[in-house]
Amino acid sequence: MDIQTLRKENELIDLFCTLAEIPSPSLHEEKVSAYIKEYCDKNNIPCRLDEYGNVRIEIPATVQEGKDSLLLSAHMDVIGDDSPVVTYLDDEGKIHAKGRTLGGDDKAGVANALLFAKEIANSNIEHGGLECVFTRDEESGMSGIRHLNFGELKSKYVLVLDSDTLGQCEVAGASYTLVKINVKSHKGGHSGIDIGDKTRANAAKVIADLISKLPQGVFYEENGAVVTSCNLGGIKAGDINVTNIINPEASVSYSIRSSNRKKEEELKTLMSSIVEDFQESHKDLADVTIEFEEHLPPFEKVEDDYIPILFETAAKKAGVEPDITTFHAGAETHIYANQTNSKGEKFAPYLLGLATVCNMHSAIEYLDYKSLLKGHEVLKELFKAFNK
Repeated sequence: MDIQTLRKENELIDLFCTLAEIPSPSLHEEKVSAYIKEYCDKNNIPCRLDEYGNVRIEIPATVQEGKDSLLLSAHMDVIGDDSPVVTYLDDEGKIHAKGRTLGGDDKAGVANALLFAKEIANSNIEHGGLECVFTRDEESGMSGIRHLNFGELKSKYVLVLDSDTLGQCEVAGASYTLVKINVKSHKGGHSGIDIGDKTRANAAKVIADLISKLPQGVFYEENGAVVTSCNLGGIKAGDINVTNIINPEASVSYSIRSSNRKKEEELKTLMSSIVEDFQESHKDLADVTIEFEEHLPPFEKVEDDYIPILFETAAKKAGVEPDITTFHAGAETHIYANQTNSKGEKFAPYLLGLATVCNMHSAIEYLDYKSLLKGHEVLKELFKAFNK
Protein backbone atom coordinates (compact mmCIF):
# COMPACT_ATOMS: atom_id res chain seq x y z
CA MET A 1 0.00 0.00 0.00
CA ASP A 2 1.26 3.50 -0.81
CA ILE A 3 0.75 6.61 1.33
CA GLN A 4 -1.99 8.07 -0.87
CA THR A 5 -4.13 4.92 -0.66
CA LEU A 6 -3.67 4.81 3.12
CA ARG A 7 -4.63 8.47 3.42
CA LYS A 8 -7.81 7.93 1.41
CA GLU A 9 -8.78 5.02 3.65
CA ASN A 10 -8.13 6.68 7.01
CA GLU A 11 -8.91 10.22 8.12
CA LEU A 12 -6.43 10.25 11.01
CA ILE A 13 -3.51 9.22 8.78
CA ASP A 14 -4.51 11.84 6.22
CA LEU A 15 -4.75 14.50 8.92
CA PHE A 16 -1.34 13.58 10.33
CA CYS A 17 0.33 13.64 6.92
CA THR A 18 -1.34 16.96 6.05
CA LEU A 19 -0.04 18.51 9.28
CA ALA A 20 3.41 16.95 8.82
CA GLU A 21 3.63 18.35 5.29
CA ILE A 22 3.24 21.91 6.61
CA PRO A 23 6.74 22.96 7.77
CA SER A 24 6.54 24.55 11.21
CA PRO A 25 9.92 25.16 12.83
CA SER A 26 9.82 26.85 16.23
CA LEU A 27 8.34 30.37 16.11
CA HIS A 28 7.24 29.81 12.49
CA GLU A 29 4.00 27.92 13.10
CA GLU A 30 1.66 30.36 11.33
CA LYS A 31 0.80 28.06 8.42
CA VAL A 32 -0.04 25.10 10.61
CA SER A 33 -2.12 27.16 13.06
CA ALA A 34 -4.00 28.64 10.08
CA TYR A 35 -4.71 25.13 8.80
CA ILE A 36 -5.96 24.03 12.21
CA LYS A 37 -8.25 27.06 12.43
CA GLU A 38 -9.63 26.35 8.94
CA TYR A 39 -10.17 22.66 9.81
CA CYS A 40 -12.04 23.63 12.97
CA ASP A 41 -14.24 26.16 11.18
CA LYS A 42 -15.21 23.52 8.59
CA ASN A 43 -16.04 20.96 11.26
CA ASN A 44 -18.02 23.04 13.78
CA ILE A 45 -15.22 23.03 16.35
CA PRO A 46 -15.09 26.19 18.51
CA CYS A 47 -11.57 27.48 17.93
CA ARG A 48 -9.53 30.66 18.30
CA LEU A 49 -5.94 31.83 18.43
CA ASP A 50 -4.73 33.57 21.56
CA GLU A 51 -2.55 36.69 21.57
CA TYR A 52 0.64 34.64 21.25
CA GLY A 53 -0.63 32.44 18.41
CA ASN A 54 -1.43 29.32 20.41
CA VAL A 55 -4.58 27.54 19.26
CA ARG A 56 -7.42 27.16 21.77
CA ILE A 57 -10.40 24.82 21.39
CA GLU A 58 -13.26 24.70 23.89
CA ILE A 59 -16.14 22.30 23.27
CA PRO A 60 -18.92 22.99 25.78
CA ALA A 61 -20.17 20.31 28.14
CA THR A 62 -23.32 18.46 27.15
CA VAL A 63 -23.98 17.64 30.82
CA GLN A 64 -23.94 20.62 33.16
CA GLU A 65 -23.44 18.80 36.46
CA GLY A 66 -21.48 15.80 37.70
CA LYS A 67 -18.84 15.70 34.96
CA ASP A 68 -15.54 17.55 34.55
CA SER A 69 -13.88 18.93 31.43
CA LEU A 70 -10.67 17.39 30.12
CA LEU A 71 -7.76 19.19 28.44
CA LEU A 72 -5.66 17.78 25.59
CA SER A 73 -2.40 19.57 24.83
CA ALA A 74 0.19 19.24 22.05
CA HIS A 75 2.71 21.50 20.34
CA MET A 76 2.69 22.64 16.72
CA ASP A 77 6.40 23.33 16.20
CA VAL A 78 8.91 20.71 15.06
CA ILE A 79 12.65 20.28 14.78
CA GLY A 80 13.52 21.10 11.17
CA ASP A 81 13.51 23.93 8.68
CA ASP A 82 11.11 25.40 6.11
CA SER A 83 12.04 22.96 3.35
CA PRO A 84 9.25 20.87 1.76
CA VAL A 85 8.03 17.79 3.64
CA VAL A 86 7.10 14.84 1.41
CA THR A 87 5.68 11.89 3.31
CA TYR A 88 5.90 8.27 2.15
CA LEU A 89 5.09 4.82 3.49
CA ASP A 90 7.66 2.02 3.56
CA ASP A 91 6.95 -1.72 3.32
CA GLU A 92 6.82 -2.07 7.13
CA GLY A 93 4.03 0.47 7.65
CA LYS A 94 6.29 3.30 8.73
CA ILE A 95 5.66 6.87 7.62
CA HIS A 96 8.80 8.87 6.75
CA ALA A 97 9.63 12.24 5.20
CA LYS A 98 11.99 12.23 2.24
CA GLY A 99 15.43 13.43 3.31
CA ARG A 100 14.38 15.31 6.45
CA THR A 101 12.65 15.20 9.82
CA LEU A 102 9.05 14.03 9.76
CA GLY A 103 7.75 16.11 12.67
CA GLY A 104 6.03 13.22 14.42
CA ASP A 105 7.00 15.14 17.55
CA ASP A 106 4.41 16.49 17.95
CA LYS A 107 2.22 16.44 14.84
CA ALA A 108 1.09 12.97 15.99
CA GLY A 109 -0.29 14.52 19.16
CA VAL A 110 -1.91 17.41 17.29
CA ALA A 111 -3.55 15.07 14.76
CA ASN A 112 -4.92 12.77 17.44
CA ALA A 113 -6.38 15.64 19.47
CA LEU A 114 -7.74 17.52 16.45
CA LEU A 115 -9.61 14.55 15.01
CA PHE A 116 -10.92 13.71 18.47
CA ALA A 117 -12.19 17.28 18.87
CA LYS A 118 -14.06 16.90 15.58
CA GLU A 119 -15.61 13.63 16.74
CA ILE A 120 -16.74 15.06 20.08
CA ALA A 121 -18.00 18.37 18.64
CA ASN A 122 -20.19 16.50 16.16
CA SER A 123 -21.54 13.77 18.43
CA ASN A 124 -24.26 13.31 21.02
CA ILE A 125 -21.91 11.89 23.63
CA GLU A 126 -22.60 13.07 27.17
CA HIS A 127 -19.49 14.74 28.54
CA GLY A 128 -18.27 17.50 30.82
CA GLY A 129 -16.46 19.45 28.12
CA LEU A 130 -13.29 19.12 26.07
CA GLU A 131 -10.50 21.69 25.81
CA CYS A 132 -7.51 21.53 23.46
CA VAL A 133 -4.39 23.65 23.43
CA PHE A 134 -1.90 23.59 20.55
CA THR A 135 1.19 25.57 21.50
CA ARG A 136 4.03 27.27 19.69
CA ASP A 137 7.76 26.97 20.31
CA GLU A 138 7.94 23.93 22.58
CA GLU A 139 11.19 22.71 21.05
CA SER A 140 13.33 25.82 21.45
CA GLY A 141 12.08 27.67 24.50
CA MET A 142 8.53 26.70 25.52
CA SER A 143 7.48 30.30 25.01
CA GLY A 144 4.05 29.20 23.74
CA ILE A 145 3.03 27.40 26.91
CA ARG A 146 4.61 30.14 29.04
CA HIS A 147 2.38 32.74 27.33
CA LEU A 148 -0.79 30.69 27.81
CA ASN A 149 -3.55 32.27 29.90
CA PHE A 150 -4.03 29.40 32.34
CA GLY A 151 -6.77 31.28 34.17
CA GLU A 152 -9.07 30.77 31.17
CA LEU A 153 -8.81 26.97 31.28
CA LYS A 154 -11.53 25.03 33.09
CA SER A 155 -9.97 21.57 33.23
CA LYS A 156 -7.96 20.18 36.11
CA TYR A 157 -6.64 17.10 34.33
CA VAL A 158 -4.31 17.69 31.38
CA LEU A 159 -3.21 15.06 28.87
CA VAL A 160 -0.06 16.27 27.12
CA LEU A 161 0.12 14.12 23.98
CA ASP A 162 3.87 14.29 23.49
CA SER A 163 5.42 10.99 24.58
CA ASP A 164 7.15 9.03 21.80
CA THR A 165 5.91 5.52 22.63
CA LEU A 166 2.39 4.14 22.34
CA GLY A 167 1.03 3.12 25.73
CA GLN A 168 3.13 5.38 27.92
CA CYS A 169 1.54 7.39 30.71
CA GLU A 170 4.27 9.37 32.41
CA VAL A 171 3.29 10.69 35.82
CA ALA A 172 6.35 12.75 36.75
CA GLY A 173 9.26 14.46 35.00
CA ALA A 174 12.52 16.09 35.95
CA SER A 175 13.23 19.77 36.36
CA TYR A 176 16.24 21.48 34.81
CA THR A 177 18.37 23.76 36.97
CA LEU A 178 21.61 25.24 35.65
CA VAL A 179 24.42 25.45 38.20
CA LYS A 180 27.28 27.89 37.65
CA ILE A 181 30.44 27.81 39.78
CA ASN A 182 33.15 30.43 39.34
CA VAL A 183 36.65 30.65 40.75
CA LYS A 184 38.61 33.91 40.72
CA SER A 185 42.14 33.80 42.15
CA HIS A 186 43.38 36.84 44.05
CA LYS A 187 46.54 36.74 41.92
CA GLY A 188 47.42 35.31 38.54
CA GLY A 189 50.92 35.45 37.21
CA HIS A 190 53.68 34.00 35.03
CA SER A 191 54.27 30.27 35.34
CA GLY A 192 58.01 30.78 35.41
CA ILE A 193 58.56 33.97 37.35
CA ASP A 194 55.73 33.59 39.89
CA ILE A 195 55.40 29.83 40.26
CA GLY A 196 57.07 29.77 43.67
CA ASP A 197 54.79 32.41 45.20
CA LYS A 198 52.54 30.56 47.64
CA THR A 199 50.05 33.46 47.72
CA ARG A 200 49.12 32.69 44.12
CA ALA A 201 46.74 29.89 43.06
CA ASN A 202 46.02 28.60 39.59
CA ALA A 203 42.23 28.83 39.21
CA ALA A 204 42.22 25.77 36.93
CA LYS A 205 43.77 23.64 39.69
CA VAL A 206 41.48 25.16 42.32
CA ILE A 207 38.35 24.33 40.36
CA ALA A 208 39.63 20.83 39.61
CA ASP A 209 40.06 20.23 43.35
CA LEU A 210 36.54 21.52 43.97
CA ILE A 211 35.00 19.34 41.24
CA SER A 212 36.50 16.25 42.87
CA LYS A 213 34.43 16.98 45.99
CA LEU A 214 31.10 17.68 44.24
CA PRO A 215 28.50 14.97 43.46
CA GLN A 216 28.21 13.53 39.96
CA GLY A 217 25.50 11.28 38.52
CA VAL A 218 22.47 9.85 40.34
CA PHE A 219 21.75 11.59 43.64
CA TYR A 220 18.45 9.86 44.45
CA GLU A 221 16.40 7.08 42.86
CA GLU A 222 13.21 5.16 43.62
CA ASN A 223 12.43 1.63 42.44
CA GLY A 224 15.35 1.72 40.03
CA ALA A 225 14.21 4.98 38.41
CA VAL A 226 16.32 8.13 38.62
CA VAL A 227 14.56 10.90 40.53
CA THR A 228 17.34 13.44 41.10
CA SER A 229 20.68 13.75 39.31
CA CYS A 230 23.61 16.11 38.93
CA ASN A 231 25.76 16.22 35.80
CA LEU A 232 28.98 18.07 35.08
CA GLY A 233 28.47 20.01 31.85
CA GLY A 234 31.71 21.80 31.03
CA ILE A 235 34.86 23.36 32.45
CA LYS A 236 36.43 26.58 31.28
CA ALA A 237 39.91 27.60 32.41
CA GLY A 238 42.71 29.28 30.47
CA ASP A 239 43.79 28.30 26.96
CA ILE A 240 44.89 24.76 26.20
CA ASN A 241 47.65 26.13 23.95
CA VAL A 242 49.04 28.57 26.53
CA THR A 243 50.97 27.08 29.45
CA ASN A 244 52.96 30.01 30.83
CA ILE A 245 50.09 31.67 32.71
CA ILE A 246 48.89 30.98 36.24
CA ASN A 247 45.20 31.08 35.36
CA PRO A 248 43.33 33.73 37.35
CA GLU A 249 39.77 32.55 36.48
CA ALA A 250 37.91 29.30 35.92
CA SER A 251 34.29 28.16 35.78
CA VAL A 252 32.23 25.00 35.62
CA SER A 253 28.59 24.26 34.82
CA TYR A 254 26.32 21.51 36.10
CA SER A 255 22.75 20.48 35.36
CA ILE A 256 20.41 19.34 38.10
CA ARG A 257 17.36 17.32 37.10
CA SER A 258 14.73 16.20 39.58
CA SER A 259 11.07 15.19 39.66
CA ASN A 260 11.03 15.75 43.42
CA ARG A 261 11.38 19.32 44.69
CA LYS A 262 12.47 18.21 48.18
CA LYS A 263 15.30 16.04 46.86
CA GLU A 264 16.42 18.80 44.49
CA GLU A 265 16.65 21.22 47.40
CA GLU A 266 18.67 18.64 49.35
CA LEU A 267 21.11 18.37 46.45
CA LYS A 268 21.40 22.14 46.09
CA THR A 269 22.03 22.49 49.84
CA LEU A 270 24.75 19.84 49.67
CA MET A 271 26.48 21.52 46.71
CA SER A 272 26.27 24.95 48.38
CA SER A 273 27.74 23.54 51.60
CA ILE A 274 30.65 21.92 49.75
CA VAL A 275 31.40 25.18 47.94
CA GLU A 276 31.15 27.23 51.15
CA ASP A 277 33.54 24.92 53.00
CA PHE A 278 35.91 24.95 50.05
CA GLN A 279 35.77 28.75 49.90
CA GLU A 280 36.61 28.98 53.59
CA SER A 281 39.69 26.78 53.16
CA HIS A 282 40.84 28.76 50.09
CA LYS A 283 39.81 32.28 51.13
CA ASP A 284 43.41 33.55 51.13
CA LEU A 285 43.90 32.41 47.53
CA ALA A 286 40.62 32.77 45.63
CA ASP A 287 36.93 33.63 45.66
CA VAL A 288 34.57 30.75 44.87
CA THR A 289 30.87 31.32 44.12
CA ILE A 290 27.92 29.12 43.16
CA GLU A 291 24.63 30.13 41.47
CA PHE A 292 21.45 28.16 40.69
CA GLU A 293 19.19 29.11 37.76
CA GLU A 294 15.90 27.21 37.43
CA HIS A 295 15.03 26.91 33.75
CA LEU A 296 12.25 24.33 34.12
CA PRO A 297 10.38 23.49 37.33
CA PRO A 298 9.80 19.86 38.31
CA PHE A 299 6.73 17.95 37.21
CA GLU A 300 5.92 16.17 40.46
CA LYS A 301 3.58 13.20 40.74
CA VAL A 302 0.13 14.13 42.01
CA GLU A 303 -1.32 12.24 44.95
CA ASP A 304 -4.28 10.61 43.22
CA ASP A 305 -3.95 7.84 40.60
CA TYR A 306 -7.25 8.61 38.88
CA ILE A 307 -5.90 9.22 35.37
CA PRO A 308 -3.27 6.44 35.42
CA ILE A 309 -5.97 3.96 36.47
CA LEU A 310 -8.30 5.15 33.69
CA PHE A 311 -5.45 5.09 31.19
CA GLU A 312 -4.42 1.55 32.10
CA THR A 313 -7.98 0.32 31.67
CA ALA A 314 -8.48 2.22 28.40
CA ALA A 315 -5.18 1.01 26.95
CA LYS A 316 -5.92 -2.62 27.71
CA LYS A 317 -9.40 -2.29 26.24
CA ALA A 318 -7.82 -0.99 23.01
CA GLY A 319 -5.30 -3.84 22.99
CA VAL A 320 -2.35 -1.67 24.02
CA GLU A 321 0.07 -2.55 26.82
CA PRO A 322 0.10 0.35 29.32
CA ASP A 323 3.38 1.62 30.76
CA ILE A 324 2.88 3.88 33.78
CA THR A 325 6.26 5.48 34.34
CA THR A 326 8.31 8.63 34.97
CA PHE A 327 10.85 10.38 32.75
CA HIS A 328 14.07 12.20 33.53
CA ALA A 329 13.61 15.09 31.14
CA GLY A 330 11.37 18.08 30.45
CA ALA A 331 8.08 18.72 28.65
CA GLU A 332 5.11 21.08 28.80
CA THR A 333 3.74 18.96 31.66
CA HIS A 334 6.22 20.80 33.89
CA ILE A 335 4.65 24.18 33.18
CA TYR A 336 1.09 22.95 33.69
CA ALA A 337 2.09 21.24 36.95
CA ASN A 338 3.06 24.58 38.46
CA GLN A 339 -0.02 26.56 37.37
CA THR A 340 -3.70 26.74 38.35
CA ASN A 341 -6.90 26.77 36.28
CA SER A 342 -9.88 29.17 36.30
CA LYS A 343 -11.18 27.55 39.49
CA GLY A 344 -7.87 28.00 41.31
CA GLU A 345 -7.16 24.25 41.11
CA LYS A 346 -3.63 23.09 40.51
CA PHE A 347 -3.38 21.27 37.19
CA ALA A 348 -2.76 17.51 37.23
CA PRO A 349 -0.89 16.84 33.98
CA TYR A 350 0.22 13.56 32.39
CA LEU A 351 2.46 12.89 29.40
CA LEU A 352 0.78 10.34 27.13
CA GLY A 353 2.08 8.29 24.24
CA LEU A 354 -0.59 7.84 21.56
CA ALA A 355 1.83 6.86 18.78
CA THR A 356 5.31 5.41 18.42
CA VAL A 357 7.78 7.83 16.84
CA CYS A 358 11.34 6.58 16.35
CA ASN A 359 14.60 8.44 15.63
CA MET A 360 12.77 11.71 16.25
CA HIS A 361 14.47 14.99 15.32
CA SER A 362 16.57 13.20 12.68
CA ALA A 363 16.40 12.63 8.93
CA ILE A 364 15.59 8.95 9.54
CA GLU A 365 12.61 9.67 11.81
CA TYR A 366 9.52 7.57 11.24
CA LEU A 367 6.07 6.97 12.72
CA ASP A 368 4.40 3.56 12.93
CA TYR A 369 1.00 4.35 11.43
CA LYS A 370 -0.75 1.46 13.16
CA SER A 371 0.38 2.84 16.51
CA LEU A 372 -1.24 6.18 15.68
CA LEU A 373 -4.56 4.43 15.00
CA LYS A 374 -4.30 2.43 18.21
CA GLY A 375 -3.50 5.60 20.14
CA HIS A 376 -6.71 7.15 18.92
CA GLU A 377 -8.63 4.14 20.22
CA VAL A 378 -6.97 4.61 23.61
CA LEU A 379 -7.94 8.28 23.65
CA LYS A 380 -11.58 7.50 22.88
CA GLU A 381 -11.75 4.81 25.56
CA LEU A 382 -10.09 7.12 28.08
CA PHE A 383 -12.54 9.95 27.41
CA LYS A 384 -15.45 7.55 27.67
CA ALA A 385 -14.21 6.28 31.04
CA PHE A 386 -13.50 9.83 32.25
CA ASN A 387 -17.12 10.79 31.58
CA LYS A 388 -18.83 7.76 33.12
